[in-house]
Amino acid sequence: MPDDPEILTENPWRSSRRFTDARIGLGRVGVSLPTRELLAFQIAHAQARDAVHLPLDASQLAHDLKGVEGLGDPLILHTQAESRDDYLRNPPKGEELDAESTATLEAAAGDPPDLALVVADGLSSFAAQNNVAPFLRAFLGHVEGKTLSRPVIVEQGRVAIGDHVGEILKARAVLVMIGERPGLSAPDSLGLYFTWGPETGLHDARRNCISNVRAAGLDYDRAAARAAWLLSEAAKIETSGIALKDRSSGGEIDQDDRATSFLAAPSEG
Repeated sequence: MPDDPEILTENPWRSSRRFTDARIGLGRVGVSLPTRELLAFQIAHAQARDAVHLPLDASQLAHDLKGVEGLGDPLILHTQAESRDDYLRNPPKGEELDAESTATLEAAAGDPPDLALVVADGLSSFAAQNNVAPFLRAFLGHVEGKTLSRPVIVEQGRVAIGDHVGEILKARAVLVMIGERPGLSAPDSLGLYFTWGPETGLHDARRNCISNVRAAGLDYDRAAARAAWLLSEAAKIETSGIALKDRSSGGEIDQDDRATSFLAAPSEG
């Protein structure tokens, strides 16, 4: 039953909702939320749960990627997590390929690429299913002259799976495209994790992250330009993570800034 407009108290911030998906300006009926907002919250919560638990259709994603001109044929692999429940309960199992997939990738490896392309479902299959193909279509336009691996689709994968894949392929760098933890306003957010010199056991401090890649967030071309910038700059200093500041929007990087964390004490003098 809709809220009676005579008892509904609108919030003056409501007009600002056209600028954001954040839950602001909800209004109230007495001391409670309006029915429309309560129902909207329940729908968003259900969508977030579905994003986590719905399996990635890896075959369909591979088909979509075959339609992206300039990409090699995708390869579908699997981590050591035996099921979605196992993946959620045991995070380390999503960080390395199982024995069969390891052997498959080793057999398929060719010349070491400049960049290994890894797709993982992560915590939102929606994100990978909907955003990876259009992102890569934009990305290829920014990395001419670079050698890219065939897309490696990893089911039940976490961010660190890129280290294992990149190590096997002997790639100079790896870009992991993975579904981010869904929020109540963004169940389909894709994260990009870039790492120079991938090898198993690396810490997160070695990665650069570009977040919220989706039609309603950071658009594909801007995300692609930022990822290509990271690859170009990392090749100059041969590292990534906290030593590589993302200045893709402009601005110079001096030599000291490349190797200094913002947590470091300022020099005297």
